[in-house]
Amino acid sequence: MQKLAAVQVTKSFEGKTVIKDISIELNEKEIVCLLGVSGVGKTTLFNVIAGLSVPDSGNVMLNGADITGKAGHISYMLQKDLLLPYRTIEENVALPLIIKGMKKGKAIKKALPYFKDFDLEGTEKKYPHQLSGGMRQRAALLRTYMFSEGAALLDEPFSALDTITKSMIHKWYLGVMEKINLSTIFITHDIDEAILLSDRIYLLTGRPGRITKEIVIREKKPRRDDFNLTESFLNYKKEIISHLGM
Repeated sequence: MQKLAAVQVTKSFEGKTVIKDISIELNEKEIVCLLGVSGVGKTTLFNVIAGLSVPDSGNVMLNGADITGKAGHISYMLQKDLLLPYRTIEENVALPLIIKGMKKGKAIKKALPYFKDFDLEGTEKKYPHQLSGGMRQRAALLRTYMFSEGAALLDEPFSALDTITKSMIHKWYLGVMEKINLSTIFITHDIDEAILLSDRIYLLTGRPGRITKEIVIREKKPRRDDFNLTESFLNYKKEIISHLGM
C-alpha cells in the first residue's frame, strides 16, 4: 500500500531548474534509497517532500492526502544527529511531541517505551556527550520516529560513523524498521549501503536531476550476513556504477 509519493515534481532556483518531472513512491514498511552523485538535486527533492520548499509543479501525497508545501507531516533527519547537548536523551527524544504542544512529562512518558526497541535502555537520563556515535544516531532516529506519521526522510544518516559502527548500525536499522513499521526514504552516496538496506533504489542523474532508473533489490529480509560478498550483490553494484557513469 502506498504511503508517500512525489508526483511529477519540478523545482527551480533563480531561473535554473534543479530537478525535473520527478516521481517516486514509498510503500508501507519499505526502505527506499535515493542515490546519485553530488549536485543532482537529492536534498532539493527532500526539501520539497518535507514541505520545506514549494515545487514549481507537481505534488506530494501522504496517505492519499495532498501535503504539497505543508511542513510538519514528514519527519526529516539530517546527517548530524543534532541532539541538544543541554537536554537529556529522553528530553531530546520527546522534543517533537513537546513542539506539537504536548506537556513535557506526558511527552517523555509516551517516548520511554520505545527506548527498548531502539536499544537505548539505560540512556534516558544521560546527555548526548555521554553516548557513543552509534547510540547518538539511534537516539536521533528515535526522535525522528516520534515526529513521523509513519514515513521519514533520512539524509545520509550513517555517513558520519566509522566503518565498523556503520556495519553494526545497518543491521540494527533493518531490524528496528521491521519492529516499528516505519517507512523511510534515505539519501546516500554509498552504493554498498544502498544495496544492503534498500527494497528499491532510485537513481538520480543529470542536470537538471531526473529519476533515470529504478532498481528492485529482490533478496528477502533479513538478508544473510555475507550478502555483500555474493554475486547478486556485485551484480547490483555493477549495474549502478555503470548507470551513474562512475
